[in-house]
Amino acid sequence: MNKQEMSAEILAAKKRSGASWAALAEAVGAHEVWVASCCYGENSMPEPYASKLCTALKLTSEVKDALVEYPVKGQSLGQLVPTDPLVYRFYEILQVYGLTLKDVIQEKFGDGIMSAIDFTMDVQKQEDPKGDRVVVTMSGKFLPYKKW
Repeated sequence: MNKQEMSAEILAAKKRSGASWAALAEAVGAHEVWVASCCYGENSMPEPYASKLCTALKLTSEVKDALVEYPVKGQSLGQLVPTDPLVYRFYEILQVYGLTLKDVIQEKFGDGIMSAIDFTMDVQKQEDPKGDRVVVTMSGKFLPYKKW
């Protein structure tokens, strides 16, 4: 079973069960953003977590085996420029603010990058009378470029 087939089975089981990412994350014992990224095939899931997820969603050992396998990153969307409006907005944010973020980060930290490996992300809902707000917090270790 490849990652795309795995993801399709997991998402179908999630839909059938009515479980939220938060509920699945609680069952697995991990963060909802990380669990979802594993289910979309963008991260691998260690066996104990994969077993808990498959038990919670009544999935086969083939799905568990695919969850545990190391992924090829960036394959879940299938195209360079995303067409889903919500995902596209993140792409658009980076198009508009990417160089700004790079400049501000490097001004504060020096020449380097923010890790997407030593990384966490959280999504919260902030109620607002003018319309609820989406709060996305990303935290990545700063990795300075090596000088030699």
